[in-house]
Amino acid sequence: MNYKEADIETLAPSNTREDSVPAVEIIDLKKSFGNNHVLKGFNLSIKQGENVAVLGKSGSGKSVLIKCIVGLIKPDSGQIKVFGRDVVNLDRQELDEVRSKIGFLFQSNALYDSLTVRENLEFPMRRLRIKKTKAEVDQMVHEALTSVGLPDVQELMPASLSGGMKKRVGVARTLILQPDIILYDEPTSGLDPITSREIANLMNDVHRKYKTSSIIISHDMSCIKRTAHRIVVLNDGIDYQQGSYEELKNSTDEIVNSFFL
Repeated sequence: MNYKEADIETLAPSNTREDSVPAVEIIDLKKSFGNNHVLKGFNLSIKQGENVAVLGKSGSGKSVLIKCIVGLIKPDSGQIKVFGRDVVNLDRQELDEVRSKIGFLFQSNALYDSLTVRENLEFPMRRLRIKKTKAEVDQMVHEALTSVGLPDVQELMPASLSGGMKKRVGVARTLILQPDIILYDEPTSGLDPITSREIANLMNDVHRKYKTSSIIISHDMSCIKRTAHRIVVLNDGIDYQQGSYEELKNSTDEIVNSFFL
């Protein structure tokens, strides 16, 4: 995959109707662990086709937030609606139906070391019991790996891949079910600046091709500038402030400004 300077332009949201159901809507979300009150009434609405970055200090609850969205953590109260369905109150089968629309790129990539790249990509289909013929699976694996620029690594083991390649395979596994929403947890963590830029460009390519909605958890301001239409600052458990990159960069609020120093 060739990356050109044009690939790093700030994205415009995909065209959506004003009255369309939000891809994700979070209402008064609260979550505590003992006396540690992590989320204290967080609110967020993401339009279909919109990329939103969530900024916050380490331990502020960013990862807790996205784990609540996919049902890995159950909130204490509040609503999380994915295309209008409140995931908090769904049963296991209904939750799996919603999860099939959501791709989750873990910070650590979460690739299984004992499985080949191909087997790692097949895993989400097996877990969700998606029935496909071998030919269909072959095509899906090939298309997902081709979309991240790695068409020839199917039989390699994760240990033989570079950090950037592992991240790309993680993205490919996220894309295998062609999700409507992608949750990126620190997508450029641990990568050098050049590889980080390539991953940010890849995220833009994915958005353009698949018209996905995304939540991006990151401390990498360069990545956020390239990929996010809007930024929400998570501070003291609430949606403290939001706006475009330039709006928040020029903010006189000390908490907001600290992320841009």
